[in-house]
Amino acid sequence: MRSYAFGLTALILADALQLITPQILRLFVDAIQAPGAQMRDLLPFALAMLIAGLLILVFRFGWRTLCFGASRRIEYRLRKKLFAHLTGLSANFFNRHKVGDLMAHATNDVQAVRMAFAMGVVATVDSSVLIVSTVVIMVETISLPLSLWALLPLPVSAIVASSLGKIIHQRFVRVQSAFADMTDTVQENFSGIRVVKAFAQEHPEEEKFRSRSDAYIKRNMELIRVWGLFDPLVDAIGGLSFAVATAYGGYLVLQGQLSLGEYVAFLYYLGLLRWPMMAAGWVINVLQRGAASMERLNRIFDVQQEIRDAPGALPLPAPHGAISVRHLTFAYAKDRPPALRDIDFELEPGQTVGIIGRVGSGKSTLASLLLRLYEPPRGTVFVDGVDILDLRVRDLRASFGYVPQEAFLFSETISGNIAFARPEAAQDQIEAAARAAAVHGNVIDFPKGYETLVGERGVTLSGGQKQRVSIARALIQDPPILLLDDSLSAVDTQTESEILGALRESRQGRSNIVIAHRISAVMHADLILMLEDGAVVERGTHESLLRLDGRYRELYELQLLEESILHRGEEGA
Repeated sequence: MRSYAFGLTALILADALQLITPQILRLFVDAIQAPGAQMRDLLPFALAMLIAGLLILVFRFGWRTLCFGASRRIEYRLRKKLFAHLTGLSANFFNRHKVGDLMAHATNDVQAVRMAFAMGVVATVDSSVLIVSTVVIMVETISLPLSLWALLPLPVSAIVASSLGKIIHQRFVRVQSAFADMTDTVQENFSGIRVVKAFAQEHPEEEKFRSRSDAYIKRNMELIRVWGLFDPLVDAIGGLSFAVATAYGGYLVLQGQLSLGEYVAFLYYLGLLRWPMMAAGWVINVLQRGAASMERLNRIFDVQQEIRDAPGALPLPAPHGAISVRHLTFAYAKDRPPALRDIDFELEPGQTVGIIGRVGSGKSTLASLLLRLYEPPRGTVFVDGVDILDLRVRDLRASFGYVPQEAFLFSETISGNIAFARPEAAQDQIEAAARAAAVHGNVIDFPKGYETLVGERGVTLSGGQKQRVSIARALIQDPPILLLDDSLSAVDTQTESEILGALRESRQGRSNIVIAHRISAVMHADLILMLEDGAVVERGTHESLLRLDGRYRELYELQLLEESILHRGEEGA
């Protein structure tokens, strides 16, 4: 903020020089009228005007550079703080807020705050200094009666500015809200462009965007109609002031109560007041926009992190990979039924637990709780014998290699995506992880190999390729615990078998949790849990569960039948 203070100091010095200039002009005009005036008598005034002009140039350059530079740094820090705050919020926050609205916060709102700190504050200081100083000089050094008559319309300007400023604030909030809706529509359509085209919904989506765009224009026009009143009103008030000054000031000169130099200086000072009066509407608009945007940003900053380190949270420097889940019952909200009920199991280092169940059985909820994306009840989930609520969140998540159900890839190279959590990884490590995930063969077939750009969300890869790149991204960490959340659903059974075989070989001595809907993905696990409606209905090894002749066996036989039908269909083709 030091540069901001220096910039405002330079601004005040520039204004001071502007206030001196009319006095030089007054002396110059009176000197011309003096009997016997010669050219050499006038040169000092010209030199003084030149020096004042050059100094004004220097100080104006100084305050523009310092103040605008400071506002850019404020914008940088604010956007950085917003991004850091958003990335620290829980997954539940993003379930309740649209991406388009958050993008509007990070773009329009941050920019509006920067403008308020840049030209908003600068113009406020500039206008305040000029108005107060000019009025004082006009009253003290020229004429009190003339100043009172010429400045009589100014209170009207203040009343107008105050009244319309509140309306501007309210309407700008609505403008930003409409912009967020429009941005969200664009983002959703671009992200789901293939779905839009597949269902031939281009025209309906265009209509939806047109509706949102029309609403944005309508809100802006409502704002502009109010804002547009400022300049004409202030200009009319300024014109009235000049009319009074011209008539009454000319009368005082003719009466000998005012010298011609004082009259010229007064008109110059009145001209200096015109900029602050003209700028009043713009300044209020910028400050109101900045205030409205900061209000929206503060609502985001006021959101507390739901998942955060407890006081005295413990580190997890060398996790062994032991997991204990004890009578875990969890609901997403108090008024909703439990998503998980009385889940209980032990995972020793080096073991594999398989979790199987139909859609909606609670498999992914359990994965989210293990990673502490949502808070489990205290005393229900332990890693290496320590309640995960007592561990540092970063250390807990770093002990997992997580492959989500929906494979997400960044708009980056394949190599960059695999090395996401280990940017320092060597190429041979990247390729080793890709081989373990059975995707190396696909990658080397691409013209640029591992340097192939996958596009936004990995759009240039197939679903199975995206899942396998995601698996490679987790494997390159060599995590103590590998968590696969139904991440083999898009690969065929042969590729699935190849991946799981490579994992069993490379993950010896490491803990693994495999969540799947296909029994073939979990049949080699040391312990299999079958979930239904959030509860464990059967548990055991593959062989023991088949002997139970219960729901697991029923699902196993059904999947065998499906594979048999599919195999016959392929042979017939």
